[in-house]
Amino acid sequence: MNSLMIAAILLVLLGLAYQVGWSRSRALATSGGGRFHSRFHYHGALVAIWAVAPAALILGLWALFGQTVSASYVQSLLPVELVSAGGNPLATAISRVRALASGYGVAGEVADYEAAAADALARFQLIVTLIVVGSAAACGILALLFARRRITPRLRARNQVERAITLLLVACSAIAILTTVGIVASLVSEAIRFFTFVNPLDFFFGTVWNPVFSSTGGGSGRYGLLPLLWGTTMIAIIAMLVALPIGLMTAIYLNQYAPRGVRAVVKPIVEILAGIPTIVYGFFALTTVGPFLSGFGAMIGLDIRGTSALTAGLVMGIMIIPFISSLSDDILSQVPTSLRDGSYGLGATQSETIRRVLLPAALPGIVGAFLLAVSRAIGETMIVVLAAGNSPVLRANPLEPTSTVTVSIVNQLTGDTDFTGPQSLVAFALGLTLFVITLCLNVVALYIVRRFREQYD
Repeated sequence: MNSLMIAAILLVLLGLAYQVGWSRSRALATSGGGRFHSRFHYHGALVAIWAVAPAALILGLWALFGQTVSASYVQSLLPVELVSAGGNPLATAISRVRALASGYGVAGEVADYEAAAADALARFQLIVTLIVVGSAAACGILALLFARRRITPRLRARNQVERAITLLLVACSAIAILTTVGIVASLVSEAIRFFTFVNPLDFFFGTVWNPVFSSTGGGSGRYGLLPLLWGTTMIAIIAMLVALPIGLMTAIYLNQYAPRGVRAVVKPIVEILAGIPTIVYGFFALTTVGPFLSGFGAMIGLDIRGTSALTAGLVMGIMIIPFISSLSDDILSQVPTSLRDGSYGLGATQSETIRRVLLPAALPGIVGAFLLAVSRAIGETMIVVLAAGNSPVLRANPLEPTSTVTVSIVNQLTGDTDFTGPQSLVAFALGLTLFVITLCLNVVALYIVRRFREQYD
């Protein structure tokens, strides 16, 4: 059962239940049933909630446990020796049977037991789908009829609907919070496992990044964080040196100088930069910006590598220009017009008003936008994967290749990993470090915006 079928069933049941509840309450009001506590659409919404809730519960349970039930059924159809073997052979056999049952086919010759199991699985899925859909529809209709009978003029439908909406909002908030807690818990638990292999002092203060096992089996490489942290910081600094002046000047021009028609065209074009996939920026840096910088360096006598911190920083700066320009433009627009008019009334020019009134008043918000852009730059992956050069060496020259925390996470989690040694577990320690850094930047940005923001009446 695919998600489209589930959505269609729930939408049809939702529309039918709402119409039934609305019609029932309207009919009672027309026939002189008395003054209603709630409007008709609240009764329709209440019946819809009653009808959809049990159907959604049944479909949700099948979505959660359907694959497990299907796998158990397939195992019962396979030869005993294959099931007892377990592991990858069993998983491969189940996957082949499912592929045959779905009609996609498999590579290689199909065994007799696979064909028989696929036919049985197809019939099983059809029967179970009909049972699940029928049960969901039947429970939904029964709940619809029950809720319809409860409709009376004094039914507090509005209160119940608002209570249900409140519970839904709380559940959504809880999901978001629990997701964050789960991510942090997984990072912390795996990072603790990593620190059982590597001394935390060697990790946080080490200057050599060489995560390989010794050929003799005695060592496990060196996991110094400082080269990666410095590479990340250097690229972020270059990116901000590009994005901050261009983004801020763009915001000032659009907010103060640009005609309305120009602003309506230029601002969406600038914001398009934020919607371009980062892999496109990385490819652009690798094939265009890197060779250009290398050729330009050869012209002036500098050895600029095509993949370097400078290449990645320049392209990343272009990518985050919209973050600074858009946020700064919105912040400048929040400065009251009375302050500008007062400055003009005292004889200040437009440029003086911008420098002495607008920017000081909007400075906390601009600093907050800057810090948010920095956190975005620190967490970027695809640009630095393609353009930075992946050279985890502690060096101060931005013209040379470097590596970042995100690149190392990608490298350590690429390929077959069993998460039993420091080679793979170090990715969680790096992820936790990156999470803490970006969290601190976001907290500082929010603190600056809230603490130093001036309130105007």
